[in-house]
Amino acid sequence: MSETLMNISNPYVGERRPGTVGLPLPGVQVKIVDGELWLKGPNVFNGYWRREEATQASFCDGWFRTGDLAEVSEDGYYTLRGRKSDLIISGGFNIYPREIEEFLQEQEEVAEAAIVGAADALRGEVPVAYVVCRAAVEAGELEARCRARLASFKVPRAFHFVEKLPRNAMGKVQKKLLGQ
Repeated sequence: MSETLMNISNPYVGERRPGTVGLPLPGVQVKIVDGELWLKGPNVFNGYWRREEATQASFCDGWFRTGDLAEVSEDGYYTLRGRKSDLIISGGFNIYPREIEEFLQEQEEVAEAAIVGAADALRGEVPVAYVVCRAAVEAGELEARCRARLASFKVPRAFHFVEKLPRNAMGKVQKKLLGQ
């Protein structure tokens, strides 16, 4: 995150806990508000250049709202769950696309996957998968694997096979371009 430089890290000395981003670095304050990671410290930038509105929207009482969804263990290790802007709310359930994407990318045939929310009259939104394959696989097979490992509301309602995922200049997947 370029707005904050280093803020949380697994320690060099002590337990390096896989799956977490670690503990706050010295001088960095961290809290979770409504599931979102907020930061304060000398590492946090002062604001967006020539974008006062964006700066005001990103700060609350001196805390920077990262947009990252996170959880913290009882002993202070933070785990990222995805981006607030990516959160899918389906029938009152929160769905973190990252969990589904990681599961799909564990499949031998899948090179990359992106999950987005699609409008649904009954549930509000449902997850939909965009998949880049390295080997042939049927949508029904991926759906069956998802049903075996994920809660039913997390199973993508459709699988779209694409040659590549749209990316910006920084290499981040542009989910807003999927499904257009």
